[in-house]
Amino acid sequence: MNTRTTIIIVLILLATAVLAGLLLWNRLPAQMASHWNENDQVDGYMPKFWGVFLMPLVTLGLFLLFLVIPNIDPNKANIAKFRESFNLFIVLFVVFMLYIHGLTLAWSLGYTGFKMSQAMLPAMGLLFILIGSMLRQAKRNWFIGIRTPWTLSSDAVWDKTHRIGSVLFMFSGVLAFIGSFFGGMLAFWLLFVPLIGSTLFLLVYSYVMYQREMRA
Repeated sequence: MNTRTTIIIVLILLATAVLAGLLLWNRLPAQMASHWNENDQVDGYMPKFWGVFLMPLVTLGLFLLFLVIPNIDPNKANIAKFRESFNLFIVLFVVFMLYIHGLTLAWSLGYTGFKMSQAMLPAMGLLFILIGSMLRQAKRNWFIGIRTPWTLSSDAVWDKTHRIGSVLFMFSGVLAFIGSFFGGMLAFWLLFVPLIGSTLFLLVYSYVMYQREMRA
């Protein structure tokens, strides 16, 4: 997917989200649900204006950041090597954000017959699987990927770390997807424990690979 197509798709998605909020404005409550606890109970609210526009605005900001990153990275030539994969990630990330936004709108409209965790986790699982796929293709740069002092210092360490990181993120995505069938605290543990464990493992792994390279 080229960058021009990415920009067009994302702008259409954001415009659709804003239009949906405007059309639903009179049906939405003055205070909208904004946060759910581990038991899928609402424990936070925000004014309707922010409930309708905050997520699209945050998503727009992140989208603009994603567009800037490839142009300011000192290793932007490396980003160009996996730019199509990165562009696909951008589009699906925006879809994910607006999907969450759609869930909050539906809840605030009174459609509360679903558990938020069970609705969110399949999408999060798919997003992690996509990230894992992108990591396998990522080349050394300062912004995108598993950036430790050791991966940033060596192409070989970067590639080795990202190969195993790709598998770990995909596995975490599968567990998050499985967690959607359970909800509650079990879903929480199936989401965060693999992610935290993978992050710590990759930190140590990149260090070990770098030390081996230095001794070779």
